[in-house]
Amino acid sequence: MNATSNNDRENALPLAGRHAVVTGAGSGIGEAIALELARLGATLTLLGRRPAPLEATLAKLAGEGHGVTVADITDLAGVSAAIEAAAAVRGAVAILVNNAGAAKSAPVTKTTPELWQEMLTVNLTGTFNCTHAVLPGMQAARWGRIVNIASTAGLIGYGYVSAYCAAKHGVIGFTRAVALEVAKQGITVNAVCPGYTDTPLLGGAVDNIVAKTGRSADEAKTTLAASNPQGRLVQPEDVAAAVGWLCLPSAAAIHGQAVPVAGGEVMAG
Repeated sequence: MNATSNNDRENALPLAGRHAVVTGAGSGIGEAIALELARLGATLTLLGRRPAPLEATLAKLAGEGHGVTVADITDLAGVSAAIEAAAAVRGAVAILVNNAGAAKSAPVTKTTPELWQEMLTVNLTGTFNCTHAVLPGMQAARWGRIVNIASTAGLIGYGYVSAYCAAKHGVIGFTRAVALEVAKQGITVNAVCPGYTDTPLLGGAVDNIVAKTGRSADEAKTTLAASNPQGRLVQPEDVAAAVGWLCLPSAAAIHGQAVPVAGGEVMAG
């Protein structure tokens, strides 16, 4: 009876004993991913620059032993120190979800060098920094899951977000390159590419439509939802479910992939 109960518990919590770091977990997709990984049994470190939103997510997590660490993903030394401190408390990092990011829009002729660099630094360099910090521990353990939250903007082009598109294309290229390096080391590296998702980050796209067309914010959201064949905005929980699946032990053969979560929107190439 006890053995059966233990097996049932293991099946219900397939990530039990795994330490997962989720960046940008204070809202939207990051919060949903943290909730999903905790539901699957992982012990979470929520990493970001602002403690208050992270603490709010922390209070919602199932299970025990989770924590918050404050760090800027664009600072390699700071991220490395934060990861080392978290590992000292919760064990070596087995799962990394590079979710933190930013999206700003401008026509290419009005994209300043500062905006261009910001998009590359936050979205691409931040992904590199966190991966660089956790990968040696995964290699030592011969097990790991890295999931990079890219975007459909990393698979196709969208007007007025050239810097963001460039950064997210870079994330997918980085994902594929690292995947080849670690393919025989028990580590999987994948990207998840959400379409237009109902989060605070969507505000930039909505504002862009409102400014150019004079439509209301609700009408702008309807326009964005129309690009999804399902006729709706992607929900954070949709993305979180895909991430959770990629982190499972049973997803070991899913590797080096860029998985769209976009309701069937056709991706070029």
